Amino acid sequence: MMIHASAIVDEGAQLGAGTRVWHFAHVCAGARIGDGCSLGQGVYVGNDVNIGHNVKIQNNVSVYDAVTLEDDVFCGPSMVFTNVYNPRSAVTRKNEYRRTLVRRGATLGANCTIVCGHTVGRYAFVGAGAVINRDVPDFALMVGVPARQAGWMSRHGERLELPLTGDGEAACPATGERYVLRNSVCQPAEEVSA
Repeated sequence: MMIHASAIVDEGAQLGAGTRVWHFAHVCAGARIGDGCSLGQGVYVGNDVNIGHNVKIQNNVSVYDAVTLEDDVFCGPSMVFTNVYNPRSAVTRKNEYRRTLVRRGATLGANCTIVCGHTVGRYAFVGAGAVINRDVPDFALMVGVPARQAGWMSRHGERLELPLTGDGEAACPATGERYVLRNSVCQPAEEVSA
């Protein structure tokens, strides 16, 4: 584990083996962070936050209470999480936090926003600057404001030649791994039951 001298890690925070906390980061006491993670410059991690293994959080990201990041999630520079749907400075809503779940292997591009109360599916890819205001399917490529689905992505982060809806089959151009689209649900071929 490596914690830069300028970082603050409150007593009680749990950080896994090999996790690195860079300049001016702040990890609150209740945070739970797995092995092999990287928290970039200026990252903030709240108390009610669970972060899996091998998660990369780039510079200037605040992971607020009620957010869970599963293993292998990538958070691009300056992307945004929220935890209150309708904030007002004069109205206390700490008892109204909506939980956000980012599933294994998902990528959240630079400057995107994840509106609280939603799930980003496994290996989904949220493009830079997109605004997520609904649940995101596994392997979906999401772009725009508000975000719309523009395609499907492999576990390797390559675009799959599949229709948005219906049925189809495709291979990852980088790895050759096969993917199946059935009833508008994308899965690696080995996960599809016969």
